[in-house]
Amino acid sequence: MNFDPTWILIGLPVAFALGWLASRFDLRQWRLENRQAPKAYFKGLSYLLNEQQDQAIDAFIEAVQRDPDTSELHFALGNLFRRRGEYERAVRVHEHLLLRADLSDVDRERAQYALAQDFLKAGLIDRAEDALQKLQGTRYAQQAALTLLSIYERSRDWRKAGAIARRLQADGQGDFSGRLAHYLCEQAAAAQTRGHDPDQARQFLDQAITQAPAAGRPRIQLAGLCAAQGDAASALAALMQLPDHAPQFLPLVASELVRLGAACGQVQQVLAVLEASGAQTPAVDVTDAIVQALIAQGVPPDQARQRYVRHMAQESSLIAAARWLSHERFNAETDHPTVQHSIDNAARPLARYRCAACGFETQGYFWQCPGCQVWESFPPRRIEEL
Repeated sequence: MNFDPTWILIGLPVAFALGWLASRFDLRQWRLENRQAPKAYFKGLSYLLNEQQDQAIDAFIEAVQRDPDTSELHFALGNLFRRRGEYERAVRVHEHLLLRADLSDVDRERAQYALAQDFLKAGLIDRAEDALQKLQGTRYAQQAALTLLSIYERSRDWRKAGAIARRLQADGQGDFSGRLAHYLCEQAAAAQTRGHDPDQARQFLDQAITQAPAAGRPRIQLAGLCAAQGDAASALAALMQLPDHAPQFLPLVASELVRLGAACGQVQQVLAVLEASGAQTPAVDVTDAIVQALIAQGVPPDQARQRYVRHMAQESSLIAAARWLSHERFNAETDHPTVQHSIDNAARPLARYRCAACGFETQGYFWQCPGCQVWESFPPRRIEEL
């Protein structure tokens, strides 16, 4: 059978026409989808600006379905899920991004950090830690290290926290010597209470003093360790170093200083230290300790308590007034309890310590704020004295 070339002449134009029509259809479809995707995207942004998160999520999901290769839409959607507390959906979005082979290194690091934030918000600490560890050597290395530091502090893993803090300090990200000293003090407290190992506790405290010579906590804690072992002289020696290294913390241990001074027969030396501190920075706790030291030296109590009046002459204080009045006598016996009760109630809120970072108030002093977890955010002076 002979092939008729006429079919070629007919078929070529037909094939060309069909191909042209198909390309026009694809182009029209592509343009339509491209118009619809930005429309959904901007609609989602509009909802987001109007605090309509449900509608924003629906719009972003629509945009992602129309343009699944756009990583920015995935990031926006994942962040929205996280803000709404839908952590499982946020994890799925960011894990889907990490599985894409065409994802750039910059977006991959960003997705890894976002995934770590998802796990952290969901309370999956182990998975968050693993995700953050993978960010070493990336643009997010510093943020990841700081987040890990916060995780280890909250979980009280002081060894790992110390390793992270030392690495950050070596990288020039700030001075972490104060934090490192606190970590060592926490390890010393654990060794002393749980392990009953005073020698190891002493090693940790010596390291803390070397790490941060100007820190007050290591010396205060060392004094407590020595006192618990019955070594009052070493305890007193540790506290007597505070005026030279961390004088601001002397009010916290002023009464203990007097007790140790009496045990070691050095009340006069302790009194001199307290007098110098009170003259420079009046503090109710220091005045209390001075009164105790004077009475220990044989000064009549009424005369010793006049130090409260001297304190009030330097700095008005309801606390000092309450403590002075507590031992004074009025002509009418019924007046004293009433006045004393009134002043005690007025002074009680002022006798607290307040966190300078978050405003948390407490009767006792904390080295780390229970509210915001900041170290040494409590001034060593009470609210009334700030």
